[in-house]
Amino acid sequence: MERVWRAEVSGELRQFAAGVTLAFYALIEAERGRFALWLPVFLGAGDVVYFAQHSEPPRWLGAAGMALGAVGFGFLLRHPLARLVPGLVFVAALGFAAAQFATWRAPPVLALPRHAVMLSGRVDAIEGLPEGSRLLLTEARIGEGAVLPRRLRLRLRHDDAAAFTIGETVSLRALLMPPPPPAYPGAWDLQRDDFFHGLGGYGSALGPLRRLAPAPAPKFEAAIEAIRAGIAARVMAVLPDARGAIAATLLSGFSAAIPEADRAAFRDAGLAHLLAIAGLHIGIVMGLVLGFTRLVLAALEWPALHWPARQIAALTALAAGGGYLLLTGAHVPIRRSFAMACLVTLGLIAGRRAVSLRGLALAAGAVLLGAPEEIVGVSFQMSFSAVLALISGYEALWPALMRITSRWRRHLVMLALTSFLAGTASAPFGAAHFGRVQLYFVLANLIAVPITAFWVMPCGLIALALMPLGIAALALVPMGWGIGLILAIARAISALPAATLPVAHIPSGGLLLIALGMAWLGIWRSRLRLWGVPILALGLASPLASRPPDLLVSPDARLIGLRTAEGVFVLAQPGASRFTRDAWAEYWARGPLLPLSTAPAAAVSCTDGACLLRPGANRAAALLLSDETAAPAACDDAALVVSPVPLRGGCRGLPHIDRFTVWRDGAVAAWLDASGVRLVSEREWRGVRPWVPPAPAPRHPDAQHPALPLAAEDAGPGH
Repeated sequence: MERVWRAEVSGELRQFAAGVTLAFYALIEAERGRFALWLPVFLGAGDVVYFAQHSEPPRWLGAAGMALGAVGFGFLLRHPLARLVPGLVFVAALGFAAAQFATWRAPPVLALPRHAVMLSGRVDAIEGLPEGSRLLLTEARIGEGAVLPRRLRLRLRHDDAAAFTIGETVSLRALLMPPPPPAYPGAWDLQRDDFFHGLGGYGSALGPLRRLAPAPAPKFEAAIEAIRAGIAARVMAVLPDARGAIAATLLSGFSAAIPEADRAAFRDAGLAHLLAIAGLHIGIVMGLVLGFTRLVLAALEWPALHWPARQIAALTALAAGGGYLLLTGAHVPIRRSFAMACLVTLGLIAGRRAVSLRGLALAAGAVLLGAPEEIVGVSFQMSFSAVLALISGYEALWPALMRITSRWRRHLVMLALTSFLAGTASAPFGAAHFGRVQLYFVLANLIAVPITAFWVMPCGLIALALMPLGIAALALVPMGWGIGLILAIARAISALPAATLPVAHIPSGGLLLIALGMAWLGIWRSRLRLWGVPILALGLASPLASRPPDLLVSPDARLIGLRTAEGVFVLAQPGASRFTRDAWAEYWARGPLLPLSTAPAAAVSCTDGACLLRPGANRAAALLLSDETAAPAACDDAALVVSPVPLRGGCRGLPHIDRFTVWRDGAVAAWLDASGVRLVSEREWRGVRPWVPPAPAPRHPDAQHPALPLAAEDAGPGH
C-alpha cells in the first residue's frame, strides 16, 4: 500500500514538474524578442549602483565585472537559459564601467577664490535673462594663472553682453563661487550635474567687460553658438516680452530669459514639456518637413513617378531634425529623441515598423553609455517613461482604437490618450523631484499641444527660413500670437482650484521600484506584465514607510525649519536662499512655509533669547540659540542645539548644528524621537566622491563642535 501511495505521489510530482516546465517554455515563447529589451534596464542598473556608492570604487571594478560576465557567458554558451545570468552581469558591469569612465574623463573640481578677481577667457555662449544677461566663459584664467579646465558662468551688468560676440576673448573683474551644495541631504545635486557638464562655478561681474582679442576664424561649435545667439537676439527684438523668451527657447534652446512666473504657470498646468526641447519638438519639426517634402514631390509629375518620394522625404526630415538638434543646443533629451528619430527614419526607408520598443531600447542604451550621469536626472526619467508608456500603451490599445469608426473622434481620443499616457507615466518621477502633481495636464495638453504643432512651430520654421532675408517678423508676429494663447491657457489652468497637489517625498528606493514596475508593465506582452502592478504600487506607497526629518538646517544656516503636525515653520535670516526655501516646501509637501514666530506654543516656546523647538508631543526637543555665548537653563530639556551663528559655548555635551557645522558638512537633517536625536549631514549622505568638494579645515580647532554621526547604511527615515 505504501509503495502504491509513493508511486502516486511521485507521478503527481512529475506531472506538476512537467506542467511547470511547459508553462515556463510557453512563457518564453510568448515573450520571444522581449528579453533583449531588458538590456538597457540592466545597463541603467549598473549606473545606479555606481552613483549609489558612498565612496569612489576601484577603477578596475567595472572591467572585472565585465570580464566575469563574459567568461561565464562563454562557459554556458550552449545553454540558452543559463547563460542569461552572466550576460546580464556583463551588461550591468558595462553600465558601471561607463559611469566610472565618465567620472574619470571629467576635469577635477575647481578651488575658486572667495574674493574678487580679474578674469579673462573666451566667450562660449551668451544667454538672455529676464533681467540682464550672462555668458559662458571657457579657457578662463584667474589673473595670470593657468587656464582653468572648466567653464565659468557669469552674470553681467545690465547690457554688457550687447557689444560682444561669441569667440571673443574678454576680461572682467568678478566675484566667483562654486556650484551650491544640495538644499538638504538627498536633494538635487547641482554639484554633481556641473561636474559632468564641465561647469566649474558661477559669478557676478563687478565691472565692465573689456575686449582683449577678436574672435578667431570660427570653429564648427563656435559658429553654431553664434547662429543660436543671433536667432535668439532677432526673436527678442521682434517679441521683447515673455512671448519672445518662449519663442527663443523653441528656436534656439535658450530658456533662461523666460520669467519665473510664466515658467511656474507652465509647470503647474502640466505644460512644462513645451519649454523643454525634446521629442515633441523634434517630432513636430520632422513631421512638418516630411509632410511638406512629400507634398512638393507629389505635386511634381516626374519626381512623383520616378523618385522614391517616401525615402527622400524621410531623409530630408532627418536632416531638418539634425539641424534643429544643433540649433537648440544638443542637450541629452533632444539627443535621445534624435537617436530615436534616426531609427524611425531607417524604418521608413526599409519599410519596417517605425516606432517600437527596440528603438527605444537602442536610444536608451546609447544615452546610458554616452552620458551615464543622466540616469539620475529628472529629464531622462520623465522622457523615457513617457515614451515607454506611449509605445506599449498604443501597442495594447490599438485594436480598440481601430474600432472607433469616426476619424475625427479617433484623432481626439488618440490626442487625449497620448496626453494621459505620457503625463501619467512621467508624473511619479516629477512628483519625486518636484514634490507636486498636476491634475489638469490632460485638459491643458488637449488645447496647447495642437496649437504648438499646427500654429507655433510651423510659424517658427518659416521664421528661421526668412531670417537670412531679414523679414522673419512676418512669421514671428503670428508665432507670438500663438504663444500668447498658450500662455493664457497655462495661466488660466494653473490658477484653477487644486491645479497642483503636493505629494509626500518619494525615497530613492521607491523611485527604483516605480521605474522597475513601469519597465515590467511596458516590456512584457503576456500576463506576466501584470506583476508590474504590485511593484509599481509598492513604489508609490514607499512614502508611507519613509518619515521626513523633523528639522532642517540650510547649507549656510540662514534657514532653520521645523516640521510639526500644524505645519512647517521656518526661521529665515537676511539673505536666505529662496531656492532652498522652495526645495524644502516641495520636500516636506505641507503647504507654504510659515514664519517661526507664528508657530503654536506647543511647538515653539521662547525665553531669554532661546527657543525650544518640539515637533510633537513626547518627542525630543531642539534648542534654538541666537547668541553664541548663551547658556540657558533649557539645555536640560533639549537633545540638540541649533544656531544660525557659530557656537563656542552653551549646552556642552549636546550635539550642535551651527554656522560652522554646515560650513564644514553642508545642510543637516535631524529626526527627533523620544529616545533621542539622529542627524544626517549632506556630506555624509553623498560620501567621498569626485564631485563632492573636500571638507574645509576647521577655522577654530579649539571650538567644541561634535562630529555628526554617520548616516545608516540603509535608507532610514527620510531616504
